[in-house]
Formats: sequence, C-alpha cells, structure tokens
Amino acid sequence: MAHQDNPEFFKGRGAQVNTDNKFLKRKYVLDHIEGLDEPLLENSATQLFEETPKKIVSESNSPDLSHMYSINPYQGCEHGCIYCYARNTHEYYGFSAGLDFERKIIVKRNAPELLETYFNKKNYQPVSILLSGNTDCYQPIERRLKITRGLLQLFLQYKNPVSIITKNNVIIRDLDIITELAKLNLVHVNVSITSLNESLRQKLEPRTVTANGRLAVIQKLSEKGVPVRVMAAPIIPGLNSNEIPDIIKASADRGALSAGFTIVRLNGSIGEIFTDWIYKAFPDRAEKVLNQIKACHDGNLNDSKFGRRMRGEGPVAQSIHQLFKMACNRFLAGREMPPHDYSLFTPKGGKQTSMF
Repeated sequence: MAHQDNPEFFKGRGAQVNTDNKFLKRKYVLDHIEGLDEPLLENSATQLFEETPKKIVSESNSPDLSHMYSINPYQGCEHGCIYCYARNTHEYYGFSAGLDFERKIIVKRNAPELLETYFNKKNYQPVSILLSGNTDCYQPIERRLKITRGLLQLFLQYKNPVSIITKNNVIIRDLDIITELAKLNLVHVNVSITSLNESLRQKLEPRTVTANGRLAVIQKLSEKGVPVRVMAAPIIPGLNSNEIPDIIKASADRGALSAGFTIVRLNGSIGEIFTDWIYKAFPDRAEKVLNQIKACHDGNLNDSKFGRRMRGEGPVAQSIHQLFKMACNRFLAGREMPPHDYSLFTPKGGKQTSMF
C-alpha cells in the first residue's frame, strides 16, 4: 500500500512524527485530551528562527572526514529528506529531529560577515570549504534570503576554493558567480540524486526538486565549464540501490565528471523516524529494507564506527560497492574533477604583508 492510500500519512513532509528530544527533561503529549471533535493539529507552516553565531566555519576531525571545513548558513531543512543525518543536530537547539527539523529553520544572516573575518585571520592558509556539510545551502528560503549567494561572492572576492553540495535548482540563480569561480579552478559542485523514480523521490524527499530538475542542473553547470560530481546518496538497500547505474549514466550523459555515494545509516532519532516512515510509506517491504540496512552495519540501524558508518560492510554493502564501481568504470571512464587552485587566495591587505 502506497502512502497516498494511507490516511495516517502526513503529506508534504518527510517525517511523520516529532521524536522526543533527549536533551529536554520535559515534553508535551496529546493523550487524554477530551472534548475535541477532531485531532489537535500542530502548525504545519515553516517557521524561521534567527541565530547570530560568533563563528561560521566548522572543522571536522573525524578519521573518515579529516580536516573537512564546512559552512551551514541554515540549520534544519525544508526539503524534508527522511534519511537526513543532520536531523539529530536539531535537538541541540531544543527542537525535535522529526517534523521540527523540516519546518523550524534556523538562519544565520551574519554568515558572510563571519566568513570575511575568517579569511582575514592572521596566518590563515586557504582551505577548501564546503557549502553545506549539514543541511542544504540552497533550500527554498535561500531564494529570498540570499545568504549562500553572499558567501559565494566572498569566495570569489578572496579567491578561496569552495565546494557546494545541493539537491535544489536554486543554485542556477548563482551561475554568474559560480562560472567565474570555475574559470579560476575555485569551485566543485556536488549534485545529490537519490532516485530517478519520481514516486519514490516524492516519498523520500517531499520538498526537493525532481530528479529531472537536478539532471538539468548538472547539464547547465557543465555547459558553463563548472566541474560537477553526482552524489548517489544515500543508497538505501532494497529501496534505491538498483538505481545506481541509471543515476550515474544519466548524470554522465549531462556532463558529470565524477560520482560518489554513501550507504544510509540511521543514527540517533533517525532510526525511529525512518522506521515509522517506511512502515507507512512502504509497508509491504519495510522489514526487508530495514534488515538490509542492518546487514550493512553489523546488525544495527545505528552505526558510528568510523570507516564503516558511511560505506557499510558485509555482503549487501559489498554488492552495492561493486555495482557503483562498475557503473563508474562504464560511464565515467577518463573523467575526473580538476584540482582546486589554492595559490590565488588574496586577503584584504593583499598578498604582501606590511611591516607597519
């Protein structure tokens, strides 16, 4: 039974529940409310919350993400991807990783100002910075707020390398800046495509652009000389794992130079959110999918072991790796992403430092 036929399914959002926040001592419940003729519905509209951080560049020192620098102009993401590993971070703000994550969006309007300060730190050496390592820097609200555009203008001004990962076609708005960055070998763009099956995409990622829309992004960027990598991620065994060759071929046909993938992992509250979702969206194959995910992570939905957590291990994971490798060899042979140029970086005071 598909979710369209399930009266319990909350349409237009990914998560179907608000999970408990482990950092909060108190919670509210809707049990034992008498005298109501209909269910008590929470506000389903997207809300914006302002944050004024003191720094904007984060560095990961995890063994499998060593020295990865990233900027997240937004926390929470309206795209509503059910599998998103970033959901757990919403709990640090006092929200739920479930519905709250996709309808309570935290914005950092001072991100460009903080980035410029970062570039002008004494002894700063240029590093490639990722937009975004956590939530999509081109989610719908970016159309209006233009925080990501402001950041890109600074990357171009200071000639500092940047990588972008997105699944939204809002990025095309900034093609003028991105094209200039590409001419200087200062930008890589990663376009995430989870499925070419529109019905599945609508369930997995209810407020994202269609796969065809993302393929069009790859083509438009490639035609302008922007290096693009397709991210077939995450791969969910039993749900979209059979699509790996088709995703890579379609992306290669439109100019992609490289491909990457991860195997889904359901840490923290995401395990509960995903399990609830798949029993509502795909009750006929929920058990199979959950068991295959566990098979990739030593029998668990949750996996924090470095090296294995994103790649998986065991026969199911091995078959996914082999399928991915064969597809890359077939459709992307001879292509590669050009290296970033770190020699062009110019701080506000210029490359020559003054004695005074």
